[in-house]
Amino acid sequence: MVLTSRGSSGALAASGLALAAVITLHAARAQAPPQAVRVTAERFAFTPSEISVSPGTEIEFHLTSEDTAHGFHILGQGVDLTIPKRGRGEATVRFVPPAPGRYVFECSRMCGAGHSFMRGTIIVKEAAR
Repeated sequence: MVLTSRGSSGALAASGLALAAVITLHAARAQAPPQAVRVTAERFAFTPSEISVSPGTEIEFHLTSEDTAHGFHILGQGVDLTIPKRGRGEATVRFVPPAPGRYVFECSRMCGAGHSFMRGTIIVKEAAR
């Protein structure tokens, strides 16, 4: 980037400082670590079943089961993986909600009679103005 000035050098310096502040702010946002969320699947429920985040937050899900293998599928978002059964480890996936709103997640692996009730919600709050 080339900066030229026809006026005072003070205005050029102020512009340079403002640009540096914007670049620093952008870099800080890009470097923000993901928000770790631990979710347990068991007997037709996810705990927690409701997760709230701010816009632009990257969520790193750590998924474990207390019984059989389950699925973790965020509807319409291309996230679908298997949570191993109890004692077989955890599944991890990162997700950045594309916009404020509600995102439903559900078990995508048949796990018994209550399988169709196994759902949860990610709530992305509107940005503060």
